[in-house]
Amino acid sequence: MKTIGLLGGMSWESTTDYYRLINTKIKEQLGGLHSAKLVLYSVDFAEIEILQQQGNWQKAGQLLTDAAQNIEKAGVDFLLICTNTMHIVADTIAHNIQIPIIHIADATGDALLNKGITQVGLLGTAFTMEKDFYKKRLIDQYGLHVITPDSADRKRVHTIIYDELCSGIIRQSSKETYLSIIDKLVENGAQAIILGCTEIGMLIKQSDTSIPLFDTTLIHAEKAVTLALT
Repeated sequence: MKTIGLLGGMSWESTTDYYRLINTKIKEQLGGLHSAKLVLYSVDFAEIEILQQQGNWQKAGQLLTDAAQNIEKAGVDFLLICTNTMHIVADTIAHNIQIPIIHIADATGDALLNKGITQVGLLGTAFTMEKDFYKKRLIDQYGLHVITPDSADRKRVHTIIYDELCSGIIRQSSKETYLSIIDKLVENGAQAIILGCTEIGMLIKQSDTSIPLFDTTLIHAEKAVTLALT
């Protein structure tokens, strides 16, 4: 079994899901008392969030690069950045470590193509929905048509992530807001929805809607297990 590196804490709420999902999948595959070989480095998200709001991606990238280098020194075989948004600095990190990064958008793109999806709605932080680092990768490398909510709905999605989900707060009213936004994306042509923030899966489950949901936390964790056991 290969050793998985997890760069987490953004937020720790979703990082606990990574740890649980990876170990659950390892046990399903190997049985008995098997669990994952992994190294977890959890950052202080408050420091990262301030830099996000400032648009200081260079400093944020340096902080995460330092963390990734510490993970690499622990002897892992590959790295997962346990957040969609901070893949905005994935290239910076990749240039400063020797181990591969399993990009969350690549794992998601593969999953979408495997299901024959060509038009997909994207929910996530404002950074993920509005900047090119995520959408452009899906468009250029996977030929997907990516649909995002309008500006008012993007703000609602973003606010619920930071003000509620990152603190472990789950509200029925917020679920209803998300489901309404999902319905609008489907009306605009989306065949499925990417839950493109690692916290959204805490709020929205497949049982809440008939629209296919692609939970990036689950997809990313499953990809890690596949690679660890290859």
